[in-house]
Amino acid sequence: MSILSIQSAVAYGHVGNTAAVFPLQRLGFQVWPVNTAQLSAHTGHAVWRGRALPPEHVAEVVAGLEALGVLPDCRAVLSGYVGAAGTGAAILDAVARVRRANPAAVYCCDPVMGDEGKGLFVADGIPAFMAEAALPAADIVTPNHFELEMLAGRPVATLEDAVAAARALLGRGPRVAVATSLRRADAPAESAETLAVTAEGAWLVTTPWLPFAGPPCGAGDCLAALFLGHWLGRHETADALAAAVSGVYAVLEATLAQGGELALVAAQEALVAPPRRFAPVAVAV
Repeated sequence: MSILSIQSAVAYGHVGNTAAVFPLQRLGFQVWPVNTAQLSAHTGHAVWRGRALPPEHVAEVVAGLEALGVLPDCRAVLSGYVGAAGTGAAILDAVARVRRANPAAVYCCDPVMGDEGKGLFVADGIPAFMAEAALPAADIVTPNHFELEMLAGRPVATLEDAVAAARALLGRGPRVAVATSLRRADAPAESAETLAVTAEGAWLVTTPWLPFAGPPCGAGDCLAALFLGHWLGRHETADALAAAVSGVYAVLEATLAQGGELALVAAQEALVAPPRRFAPVAVAV
């Protein structure tokens, strides 16, 4: 099974494609990475170099894949950091090309726009693109808490709020909404939560809080990739959520122990077989 992954990439560390491609490969997928930006390191570093790539770059690479005749083998498109609204249009064109070649292919959109404490960190036009174009085209959407509030246009303070906001997103196109880094007033102390919602139900996976000074860059990119990979293999949302969160938690534990960038290589076995599995709990709201 092949996945077309269109997002940013860094030479040092693991964010965007460099946080998504390897985990998917460890799950057994062939991955075709197309970069929307190429940087020396993520922009949280004091020094970084590189740039966003033009929309024509994405379009040209995807057209080359189409010319090779391989798009019928593509089971899914995964997108993350877009860079520019024009690149967003190129991504949706890629989704359309893949769906023409394989009508069963799915589109997983990680609507990278911002985060709590950072605010928006994308170019003008990206929030509108995500809300008005990417969301209706997506089968799966994986916003963090900040992005969930932006896309739903409402505050999320409780678990009931989170489920309602996720269902609002489902009403605009996707079949599955996964809310990561969920923060709510009624959450258990010293915990981290991820919520998945479909038309059939809602499930919450809770893990212990890990004492990072700041959220590790790339964790959300890794989780979106793992969720997509597990969902493609099972089409069971609750199981895919549990497997993805458990894998990312093991990577984060290793990252906390060694320091530095996301410990994808050191914890690679845990991507496939997490040593600790966190069970999904059905949410009745």
